[in-house]
Amino acid sequence: YVFEAPLKADFALVSALKADRWGNLIYSKSARNFGPLMCMASNTTVVEVQDCVEIGELEPENIITQGIFVDRVIEIEPILIL
Repeated sequence: YVFEAPLKADFALVSALKADRWGNLIYSKSARNFGPLMCMASNTTVVEVQDCVEIGELEPENIITQGIFVDRVIEIEPILIL
């Protein structure tokens, strides 16, 4: 059997669609592929979101990453690409 040690990151910069103040995240499209994995693999996770809502506004069934894996949430304005 081959044992490989897991990769560990100091920081993860993750983009999500929505978050609440506790850091629970909902992703959009392909961000769901590696966003949760990077949140779990890093020591410090910084998330940029387009919409930060109050606690309880996110449907529990839609939450992909729990707030225990998120250290900071930064709300940004959506970028318009013309």
